[in-house]
Amino acid sequence: MIIGTGIDLIDIRRIETLLEKHGARFKERYFTMAEVQLVEERAASGRDILTLAKRFAAKEACAKALGTGFIDGLKMQEIEVCLDKKGKPYLCLNGKAQDLAQNLTPKGMKTILHLSLTDEPPYAQAQVIIEAV
Repeated sequence: MIIGTGIDLIDIRRIETLLEKHGARFKERYFTMAEVQLVEERAASGRDILTLAKRFAAKEACAKALGTGFIDGLKMQEIEVCLDKKGKPYLCLNGKAQDLAQNLTPKGMKTILHLSLTDEPPYAQAQVIIEAV
């Protein structure tokens, strides 16, 4: 059963501008240490801005799927885009984000988060579906 869905489209140039203006402070405020490390690893290939943009969109899409947006203390760092062994992205929720997902899920059911990321510069997009099984 689908219990939440969210989608976000972002102009990659917006992230580039924020990064130029705020530098490391921008990354530290909105991304986890693991996400920042991945971005730094991808900087040499020029994929750092794209990586940040897709993760920013994923966090926005997840907040929409949770039905709240970023209010009542929900922080972007509580929504992390992780990678499995093959490099497929998936969501890791912590703190308030995890609590919200659990509260949406009917008792006796398990929460499954689906994440899809794509880009076609200058845009990046993320879709999140929250499912209870």
